Amino acid sequence: MTSANLSHHPTAVGSPDTMVWIEGGSFHMGAENFYPEEGPVHRVRVDGFWIDPAPVTNHEFARFVTETGYITVAELPPDPALYPGADPAMLRPGSLVFRGPKRREDMRFWGDWWHYVPGAYWRRPDGISDLSDELMDHPVVHVAHADAVAYARWAGKSLPTEAEWEFAARGGLDGADYGWGDEFEPDGRKMANVWNGAFPMQSTGAGAFGTSAVCSYPPNAFGVFDMIGNVWEWTDDYWMDRHTDDAAKPCCVPVNPRISDAAQSFDRQQAAIRVPRKVLKGGSHLCAPTYCRRYRPAARHPEMIDSATTHVGFRCVVRSKPGDGSFAGAVEGIDG
Repeated sequence: MTSANLSHHPTAVGSPDTMVWIEGGSFHMGAENFYPEEGPVHRVRVDGFWIDPAPVTNHEFARFVTETGYITVAELPPDPALYPGADPAMLRPGSLVFRGPKRREDMRFWGDWWHYVPGAYWRRPDGISDLSDELMDHPVVHVAHADAVAYARWAGKSLPTEAEWEFAARGGLDGADYGWGDEFEPDGRKMANVWNGAFPMQSTGAGAFGTSAVCSYPPNAFGVFDMIGNVWEWTDDYWMDRHTDDAAKPCCVPVNPRISDAAQSFDRQQAAIRVPRKVLKGGSHLCAPTYCRRYRPAARHPEMIDSATTHVGFRCVVRSKPGDGSFAGAVEGIDG
């Protein structure tokens, strides 16, 4: 078990929030008792780093857009060359929006509740209405990987590696199923924004379904909020179907591992589409005990780098040490 220094870094360039210092250490990455892509369990060591205490919010992303004039991927038409044979209606600016089916006979497969909506983007999450004031403290969504990278660079930060993200999400509870222990709802207490009820027909309780304001649920032992649930979060690692078998060998403990090979990340079931995929972590408000138990630190999911949806956001890291006095020289290059 590890501990964290919960001091905060001075405000970064372009960033209004403080950051939490995560002391480096080793941990068991992955899991064997949920989904095959999470294995094999293997020991990893990471150096210390600063991490945003919560996902980047609409308010923070709006500041970035205002100061830079940045246009997100969802606001641009997809490149037809990347999607041979695609329906022209799908090649308009827009994004994927979740709309729960109203009837059980509409629950044949995931495409019955995910819809490509022209005009949907970060400022208009449902494709219809602009963000309200009450949503400005919610995580920004409809951000593709390039959008997250652009924000991170503007803020003088980086996206976390998968190992960094999982280490921070575990909060020092090495090997625990969740970021707070082995019980999903200890003493009946809801610890994260995940789906309530029978997915995808019904979500019950306060707020029904959707994102929640950041920091609405308890932080983990490192003092970091919303690592689990609310929104999936981009990392900077390319996808592999499983962790490498070599990583599990006791002789060799990877230090600051990073998967930088895009070639092996392509979706073999869509061979004509040559768009790399990166790793998402943490699950979202659409993860349910009855459907998707990916509201855990070890959980991982592939996402094409040009994809944006209503349940994917991000947070940033800085790889410097306490006492450096600035972020100068702390930002590392990022594979696009």
